Amino acid sequence: MTDSIILSIETHLFFARIMKEHALFLEAGFPCCEKDFIEEAERFRQQFERLLQDTLEIAGGCVREPVLKSGELVTEFTVFAEKRTMALSGVPIDVKTSEMEEQLRCNQERCEKSPMYRDIMQLNRRALGLLHELIRFKERILCKVREAQLFTVNYPLLIEHIIREAKMYRDIVEQLLSKRTISCRKFYETEEFWNRIMMEHAWFIRGLLDPSQAALIETADQFSKDYKRLLDEAYSQECRANAMTEASLTETLKYREFKTAAVSGILDCQISSIILPLLADHVLREANHYIRLLETGQTR
Repeated sequence: MTDSIILSIETHLFFARIMKEHALFLEAGFPCCEKDFIEEAERFRQQFERLLQDTLEIAGGCVREPVLKSGELVTEFTVFAEKRTMALSGVPIDVKTSEMEEQLRCNQERCEKSPMYRDIMQLNRRALGLLHELIRFKERILCKVREAQLFTVNYPLLIEHIIREAKMYRDIVEQLLSKRTISCRKFYETEEFWNRIMMEHAWFIRGLLDPSQAALIETADQFSKDYKRLLDEAYSQECRANAMTEASLTETLKYREFKTAAVSGILDCQISSIILPLLADHVLREANHYIRLLETGQTR
């Protein structure tokens, strides 16, 4: 029961924030004439914000030290990136939530004494319902964009990308609710999922940088090629599982350095791009999450 509580809390602390930010990126990316889509994206942003806040209220000490130290929940840039993004986009962000996450500490004894199992299962059911709705909303956006019935500054591939992440979150929550062990998802499938996510991040970064940023564009392009190679090797089974994990970890550690420098450069106005500061921090946190999975041999 304690393991289920901890896994549920850690899952929502990471993924509810990711979903909240997906909604923000969608909201900020619609033209002002698409009032209905803007309002629906705003509703999802607010609902996942509340889910994150409610998770924080009952989290107590139920977050493991590797998760807290990984930088997947918040980074040193998150609060500043939120404030800058709020100023640039006009979309309100409650930065107090991030400040609360910065204060989280591991306290296993407190977690074991806390009778919160029922509250956590209610939180899981609530998240599942929200995710069903959010996935349908994202799929509707993608369909309309493909049929030239809707404009957004977000690439169609980015919308596909955030649909896959929402489905990953939903899959984990369903396993938690059904009391199936998360490890039933083979590690190599998780590795393949995140390698694809990392590759697409490189494509998005490459496409959102100003054309004058030739060196950064070339570096992003090289990362996309490196992750494509890892995916191809996995498909063709040219690399043993342990060697593949080592290669993925080595690559993602290098990628984290690049993403960290990118967030810093965007916040310091040293990099020309159309990348929202929070998007830069967002992809850094996802890299941190993946590194933690690779280092601890977990599937989520």
